Amino acid sequence: MSTTPAPTPLTAETLRIGAHVEQTDPVQEAKARGTDLVQFFLGDPQGYKGPEIRYAGGAAGLRADAEAAGVDLYVHAPYIVNVATTNNRIRIPSRKLLQQHMDAAAEIGAKGLIVHGGHVNKADDPAKGFDNWRKAIEATDLKIPLLIENTAGGDNAMARHTERIARVFEAVQAADQAEMVGFCLDTCHAHAGGIALDTAVEQLLAVTGRIDLVHANDSRDEFGSGADRHTSYGAGRVDHDAFVALIRAAGAPVIAETPGGPEEHGADFAWLRERL
Repeated sequence: MSTTPAPTPLTAETLRIGAHVEQTDPVQEAKARGTDLVQFFLGDPQGYKGPEIRYAGGAAGLRADAEAAGVDLYVHAPYIVNVATTNNRIRIPSRKLLQQHMDAAAEIGAKGLIVHGGHVNKADDPAKGFDNWRKAIEATDLKIPLLIENTAGGDNAMARHTERIARVFEAVQAADQAEMVGFCLDTCHAHAGGIALDTAVEQLLAVTGRIDLVHANDSRDEFGSGADRHTSYGAGRVDHDAFVALIRAAGAPVIAETPGGPEEHGADFAWLRERL
């Protein structure tokens, strides 16, 4: 996973778009949406309990059935994972949880594990958070690509603003296994975090060297609000022309983390394809 060349722009025909789905039967969720990629949690996204495979056939069954169906699986790590923090009571369990989800995601044959950038405490030097990211990469056995995702809010966030994302990736590049770390660009988070969508691909490629996945979401809130509230395509406050142009330019697989089930996600897929 070395630095990628400039992405090949997407068209309606080359767009690969799936959705974040319920975790019990991801393969059936993909089929219901007519897609070949889905994202889901493994267990509780708000708990430290550790991953669980809810698929009836277990991890091996899910891997085999997804491969047979031609469905790519992506796993989203729990929201509470924060490997950047200086608080040992959060950072140490977060590292453990990250490894557990990495192991489980690899076991089911996932294409990547997505994790949020985390944050430091108000009084902390952000440099400590960047170095904690380096340490976390070196401490984790990265069996599949780990995709760090930009986040929507927080003055102390590691991955809200472009300059902070740059420093995370600068720290990561100093770690062993750096080639296994990629980037997931969330459009709602960029909009809410104050990164203009019309220049986001250019800005973020310049500091990360890559865009491996796009979380394509409209936003219920204004630009720079810091609020992470997704909504269906065309129903929110992002610049919709810039949103489509971003997805086209990023050239990466797309996951819709928008409300609803197969019908609503199908409408989102169609909305985007029409405009590409």
